[in-house]
Amino acid sequence: MTAALTTGVSAVLVATLLSGCGDSGKDGKESAEGDTSAAAASTAPIPDNALDPAHAVAAPGKFDGTQYGDDLLLVSQETIPDDDLDKLLAVKVKKNKGVAAYTTLSYGNFSADGRFYNIAAVDGAAYRAFTGSRSAEFQEQWDRIAGGEVAVDDGLQQELQVDGEGYLKVGKERIHVGAWSPSEVDSVDAMVNAKWGEELGLQKDNAILINTGIASPQAVREAIEKTFGKKRFSITALDIVASEGLDLGTFQNVIPVGAFRDAVGVFRYTPIGGGRIAPDPAWVRSHIVTEQVPILGSVTCNKFMIPQLRAALIEVVNRGLAKEIHANEYAGCYYPRFIAGSTTLSNHSFGLALDFNVPGNQRGTVGEMNREVVAIFKYWGFAWGGDWAWTDPMHFELAKIVNPG
Repeated sequence: MTAALTTGVSAVLVATLLSGCGDSGKDGKESAEGDTSAAAASTAPIPDNALDPAHAVAAPGKFDGTQYGDDLLLVSQETIPDDDLDKLLAVKVKKNKGVAAYTTLSYGNFSADGRFYNIAAVDGAAYRAFTGSRSAEFQEQWDRIAGGEVAVDDGLQQELQVDGEGYLKVGKERIHVGAWSPSEVDSVDAMVNAKWGEELGLQKDNAILINTGIASPQAVREAIEKTFGKKRFSITALDIVASEGLDLGTFQNVIPVGAFRDAVGVFRYTPIGGGRIAPDPAWVRSHIVTEQVPILGSVTCNKFMIPQLRAALIEVVNRGLAKEIHANEYAGCYYPRFIAGSTTLSNHSFGLALDFNVPGNQRGTVGEMNREVVAIFKYWGFAWGGDWAWTDPMHFELAKIVNPG
């Protein structure tokens, strides 16, 4: 999957969600007179058979046949104010309206199995018109989302892991997977409703999915950047011309949920080629530190992870297990780049993961990692790559914030 807000991120076995809490009063299409008319609103009652009534919203009803293409995804760190929305709707390219149709989303990212996924809270009644015919007509999917479940991109079935009861962990929450979605919106890995978006802490209406009508998406993008500057929005081109790769030199955002929100904040970076990225220097100065820890010596990691890493290693030493971690086989913590062969960011990009005992713990193997060492790291808030569907037993990453006291 291609990340929009994050442009590249990581994964587990089930899926990731692009959060789009759509405000149906703002979502709509361009009328013949040039005004914006509201899209179909969710007026049906909450389904009686909702799996999660506490997180259920009104069902979207039957699909009315309206369809648009998904051309551009604009993401902001904050809720997009009405004034900016009005400016967006006024953008023109050669006298043609730049925005033919749009829907607002609440957009963010979550981590699973060492990767980040895009999650969006959406108003199904408005958003489905942008997802392609198979997805738009997949009624059960939209009913399940309204009933408090998550729909995950069907291309992630072999990659993401659900538990034995069919739940996906998103940040600190478990959400039942109600459907594997055939959605064609590349930058949305998973969809939830507005109630779940609020529960997950997604920034409300911080993203806009746009159809550019007869105007070129590239030209509309240039017009938007001319109006707002290049740093007001992270813009991902979703049209077929751009879907094969990223625009080098264009900044992107990662806005995590769960434990990573505390340790990452908003992560801004620029792809620079060769699988590498250039994080915002201010972020690096405020988050990345080099300190001494037991066994491994000097490490360069995220400052939020250092106390837990140090506590875990002290306990390893105190239990007489120091020899089980080989300092000369430590492969590092912070290195800002995409996972090989992808546009997905590893948690190493944030300094929140480390690899050690590399030679005997290659991907896809059971590995030789001492299980008591693994248990210690889990106690101190780390997830272990040996538990993943495609194992990576050398890899440990921050899963939750733990105060060593």
